Amino acid sequence: MGLIGEVLLLPFAPVRGSLWAVRQVLAEAERQYYDPAVVRAELALLEQQLEAGELDEQEFDRREDELLDRLEIGLQRTAGTGEGTTG
Repeated sequence: MGLIGEVLLLPFAPVRGSLWAVRQVLAEAERQYYDPAVVRAELALLEQQLEAGELDEQEFDRREDELLDRLEIGLQRTAGTGEGTTG
């Protein structure tokens, strides 16, 4: 795209900038959501809630499955980016 194209698209610069910002926020939210350390902490909290009687077995199993799925995805993501964590 040449100079003329850039000049013609100049009025859309704020929109392009906003889209970039939205993509960055979304990427960070996904990184935090799938962070293995965060998911492990949530699993530990879930187990504490079960032991304290705040959850029944069925609810615990449902939420545990969701967290284990997130953990698996998070570990795959970190393995793909070389950001492996030990633990």
